[in-house]
Order: sequence, then structure tokens, then C-alpha cells
Amino acid sequence: MSRKAALRAELAASGDRSIIVQGVVPPREVLLEFIADNPDRATKREIAKAFGLKGDTRVELKDVLRDLEDEGLLQKSRKALTRPGALPPMTVLDITSRGKDGELIARPAEWLDDQGVAPAVLIRQSSDNRSKAKTPTAGLGDRVLAKIFPNKDRKGPAYTARVVKIIDKHRNAALGVIRMMPEGGARLLPIDRRGEEMQIALSDLGEAKDGDLIEADVLRGNRFGLTRAKVLTVVGSVASEKAISMIAIYSHGIPHIFPKPVMDEAEEARPASMAKREDWRHVPLVTIDPADAKDHDDAVYAEPDPSPDNPDGVIVTVAIADVSWYVRTGAPLDREALKRGNSVYFPDRVVPMLPERISNNLCSLREGEDRPALAVRMVFSKDGRKASHTFHRIMMKSAAKLSYQQAQAAIDGKPDDKTGPLLEPILKPLWHAYAVMKRGRDRRQPLELDMPERKILLKSDGTVDKVIIPERLDAHKLIEEMMIQANVCAAETLEKKRQPLIYRVHDAPSLAKQEVLREFLATLGISMAKGGQMRANSFNGILARAEDTPHQVMVNEMVLRSQSQAVYSPENIGHFGLNLMKYAHFTSPIRRYADLIVHRALVGSLGLGEGGITPEEEAQLDDIAAEISTFERRAMAAERDTINRLIAHHLAERVGQEFEGRVSGVTKAGLFVTLPTYGADGFVPISTIGNDYFHYDESRQALIGDKTGLGYQLGDAVDVRLAEAIPLAGALRFEMLSEGQKMGAATRSFHKSGRRAARKPGTRPPRRGR
Repeated sequence: MSRKAALRAELAASGDRSIIVQGVVPPREVLLEFIADNPDRATKREIAKAFGLKGDTRVELKDVLRDLEDEGLLQKSRKALTRPGALPPMTVLDITSRGKDGELIARPAEWLDDQGVAPAVLIRQSSDNRSKAKTPTAGLGDRVLAKIFPNKDRKGPAYTARVVKIIDKHRNAALGVIRMMPEGGARLLPIDRRGEEMQIALSDLGEAKDGDLIEADVLRGNRFGLTRAKVLTVVGSVASEKAISMIAIYSHGIPHIFPKPVMDEAEEARPASMAKREDWRHVPLVTIDPADAKDHDDAVYAEPDPSPDNPDGVIVTVAIADVSWYVRTGAPLDREALKRGNSVYFPDRVVPMLPERISNNLCSLREGEDRPALAVRMVFSKDGRKASHTFHRIMMKSAAKLSYQQAQAAIDGKPDDKTGPLLEPILKPLWHAYAVMKRGRDRRQPLELDMPERKILLKSDGTVDKVIIPERLDAHKLIEEMMIQANVCAAETLEKKRQPLIYRVHDAPSLAKQEVLREFLATLGISMAKGGQMRANSFNGILARAEDTPHQVMVNEMVLRSQSQAVYSPENIGHFGLNLMKYAHFTSPIRRYADLIVHRALVGSLGLGEGGITPEEEAQLDDIAAEISTFERRAMAAERDTINRLIAHHLAERVGQEFEGRVSGVTKAGLFVTLPTYGADGFVPISTIGNDYFHYDESRQALIGDKTGLGYQLGDAVDVRLAEAIPLAGALRFEMLSEGQKMGAATRSFHKSGRRAARKPGTRPPRRGR
């Protein structure tokens, strides 16, 4: 027996897991504890270094870590390993309360319901005078960017944190609607499903009236009875137009009013000069956007490549508004743009990242007007492979402003007065270039999920008119592919220049999520290969096998759920969904701060003049990436909440009516059902389903009756009755009308945790969500 094998055997026999022998792979429990305690060192290389592992022992370590991933005890996050549900080393936190000794307690700003209870984080208060000068002083209600550390003494909150930056001050306010009470005083009705009702004295009402949406300061609670609150701001009447989106704006803390210094800087901005710019005003670039678009940040042009070395090749030019010329690092415009992170799109309004004078005027590529831009000129061979590309800082003049439908109609043989003269010289070459680029896309095989997006159309009073699924046109796909390739070029150029940047990264699905998907697919008779080297086209094969079957919707849904979330990062791990190794957002600097960073990096590294990235900004890319990733999730949550509230308002007068739906989620507590006509989700509590005991079968994503074997599975078409609608919370509750399908016995391993008693016959279902 070798010395290392003997040490390993001795270590295992001793049962003392605290003993660590350098050069020997430690026990699994020690590895898990090290990863939990050292999130900033949780890469395979750092773990091997910490335990002195070399050669064969490093291979053994990889095998152990892979086993831990397969068992769901670890998950891969970017290049590091983390415990499932663990916080990343840099996290945005909301300081929500104080501990028993007065210390500040925070929780993650964004935390999904299906992740369980958000972990508590103790904010460190340094006693070092030198540290005090560098660490921002945070307080109750603040939103902060913080460095996260596991709490090693295992007492109190699971984590401690050091504040790096205060993002937003004094967020300790509640949002709700005033209801005047007949007996005097007022109540604050929460707009959040998990919020609490509060009482407001008449002296604390200010100018608020019955039905007003207000922001309130939460006062010290009474020992008995409701918590007290005081009106801070009257947002407006909930009956007014656009009130629904204002609820989301306030509840998610989205900055929506530009400070005066920001507006002043925007108004003082003047058109860009020709300094260090190429004059491309003769190039007939065109914008193709939604018909109702107000800003235009990208324009395209294509032509055959005249080079004899590239027969049947094409040249594609993408020009992007030069926002970096107007928004300089550290200026008021820049600080406000970073605070917002991105524009937020609601059915009734847009909360822009930049003031209108910048976004809709000076940086909008308006038809027939001179505008500064950064352009990339890409050369493709006839098989769709990119041969070369170059970046240019230019002055351009858009030849035409077109909508997707307008451009598509012209190609389909129905040109109008505007597109008729553009058809041969501009539109047909664009479509030909897209056909060439599509060959490369088809060879690359990005993930192709079939998840149609719904769009809510509103009436003039801000209420829902109808919900539609816009047609997916080749015009959409053409612009999308040209933007993707421009983003690839940006990442490749900056890497070649060794220029720090922010990538758009998308990690491969974790092994734990792959295993959940594999078990689910097995119940449908669809096989899925094991192993951690899944590629996007592997999932496309699964989707193809489900196409045109009753399981198509649920398979698409489960594949989507298995995917990781795309984020921004200064470290590149590639983009799994697009099947690209180098990818950075470059094409929308008017509405995304990440793109503005990439523009600055290109200007600086290529020597294209003023507005380049600064050394100070480069040093903050980790923090910036963490912030804008959080702000992106904030925007998505606000948009989703607004749609839910609009639909709940729309259906509030239809309680008792029956609807056709589809099971979109299965939990131990019940079923989520989506109404395809409206794109709205509602909940069916498990206690209201039939007269049986139901068990949650995770592998099948189903609830199965104990006695009958009848059940409901993800993707099932069902009939439901609307039992309750709570517009302010955006909540719908349904009663199940459809009988379950025969499914056989539930998987026994899920019986204990999934069992719920059904209601007795003749009893009313409980009222939820108030």
C-alpha cells in the first residue's frame, strides 16, 4: 500500500473529519465545509492548492467534486463551486431589520419564491478607523452591494457581509392603498401578496384620500393589533391610468425620476463632432424596429463581397448609436444610468435608462439626420462563417425608418411607397445576407425553445384590451442574428486587445437540474444522455422528439427551467444557450449599461477618440457586473408583476366563470395554471382538488391521488373556475373542474413531503391571498 493510500485509510478509520493531511483528498464533509467557508476560493484549482493536491490526487479531487455535483450537494456557478442556494461572493442586499444586539440584518434583494426562505446576512460594523474611512455607513432600509462571508462560528445569521457600496438609501417604506374606515382612521392595504395590513391615524394621513396609492413609513408596531404607518408620499389614485405600473416601480425600488443635474447635463449636450470619425453618411443604413419604437439604437446594411477571395460572400454592417460620446464616466448622466442599469418596459410606459433628450433624440438613429455611431463591418463566407471584422467610429445618416412588418411585407411581395424604392438596393441584399448567416447559425445550433411571447394591448384608460401573440417574422430573426454576430465581434476584439470588459455569460445547466430533467423525461419515454458535457444541440434533440406530441409544451417548459440564468461578468465562461464562446452585449447602449461599458472599452482600446473606459472603471467591473445583473432581475420581476396585476384587474369582474388553462407549475402545495388566452397564472390549492389525498411526484412533475391514481401533470390541459381575483396583488385563485388523468402510483420517495389532505365534500375552499 502506498504512503498516501495508507494515510487515506488511517484518516477514514479514525472518524475524525477535522484532520487534514496535505496531499490527500479530504473527506466529502471537509470539502463541503471548505467551499461554504471560502466562496472566493471555491474553484477546483484553489481547492487543490489549499489541500496540497497534485498529479493523481487532483484527478481524484475532480471525481469527488463531480460526485457531489451529481448528488445535488454542489452546483457550478461560473467557474466556482457553491452549495445550492448559497449567496455569491458579491451580492446586492436590502437591510431589513436589526438583531437583538442592534446589529443590522440584511437579506438578498432578489430571491425567488421556489428557493425557500432568503438567508439572513449580518452587516459587519468595523471598529478599525482606517476601514471606517473606506466602508460606506449603511442604515436600516438601505440597499447595498456587499462582499459576502459565511458565518464560520455557526451562530446567528448564515452569512456576514461588508458593505462595498450603498445603492439606494432608506428603503424602509411600505407601499399600499388607503382605505378609509367608517369608525375613523384608515387602513393601508398591501399591494404585495405577502404584505401586511397596517393602520394609519388621521393625523398621519397628510393629503392622502381613499383609494390613493401611497408610500408609508412603517412606525414602531403595537404590542397588540396592527402595525402603525405614516404616509410619506402620495403616488396617485389606483383608479388612474398607469397606476398599475407605478405599483411595480415603487415596490421594486426602480428609479423613475431623473434628478435635476442629470436633466441639466442632458439638455446641455450638443451634437457630436466629426473629430476622429469616418464619414459614412453615404452608406444606406436602415433601422428596422417595432412600429411603436421611439428610440432607434441599431441600423443595418448588407452587400455582396467584391473580393475574388470570397466568392458569394457577403459584407454585413451593423451601426450602433454612440452613447459613449454623450455619457462620460462619473458624470451625472453616467451615475444615474448605472443606478438604473437598464430601461424597464411596461405595457403602458417605459422607464428609460437615459433621459429622453439622449435616448430619443441625440442618440436615436433618426431617418435623414446625422448621428454618431460605432459600426462593425463583418465579412462572411458563403457558408456563413465569419472571415473578418473591423470596428469604426462614424457619422451616419439613416436612409429609412422601417417597422418589422413593413420590411417583411416588402420582401413578401407587398411593398409600399416607402419600401418599394428600397427593395432591390437595400432589403433584398439584407435578406440574402441573413440567408448566408443562417447557415452558420444552423451549424452552431443554439438552443431553440418554442416559448411564444405574449403582448398586452391596452385601452386608452390603461386597462387591458386584449392579449396577443405577435407573429415571429424573418425580419425579427434577421435583426436578431445580425445583433448576435456584432456582439460576438465586440467580445473577440476586446479579448484580442487584452481589454477588460463585461461579458454576457450563460452557464451550462447544473448536474442537479439535468438530473431532475432526465427523471421527468423518462416518465414520458424520452431518454437523455448522462454526463456534464451537455450542449445546446443536445437539448434541441430533446425538443425535436417532443414536437407535435401532447407533451411538447411541458417539455419546452421543463427544458427552460433546467437552464441557468444569464448574467453579466468580467470573467468569460461563454454563452451556453447561444453556443458561443465569446459574447458581450454591444448593440443596445441606450437601454443597457453593460453595452455602454463595452462601447467605452472599444473606444479606449482601439484609440477611437474621447469617451473611452477609464482605469478606475476597469477596477470596478466586478461590482458593476453584480449590480447590473441584479437590476436586470429587478426589471424582469417588475414587468412580470405588472402583467399579473393588469390581468387580475381585467378578470376581477369574471369571478365564477370557467376558463381553459394549462398546468404550468406543480408544487407540494398545489398547481399553477396558466390561461393561454391571457398569459396569466393562477393557483389551485391542493386542498381544493377532488376528494382524494394527493402526493407530489417530483420526477413526473405531478400531483397523484392516493386512492384513484388520477393526477395532474405539468403541461396538462385543464378546465378551471376563477374563484378569486386580487388585483392589487396580481393574484388569481382557481378551482379545478377537470378530472385528473390515470397515472398510477406516485413515486414513494415523495409521499411524506408531498402529502396533503383534500377538503371534505360539501365544504367551501379556503380563501387565500388576502
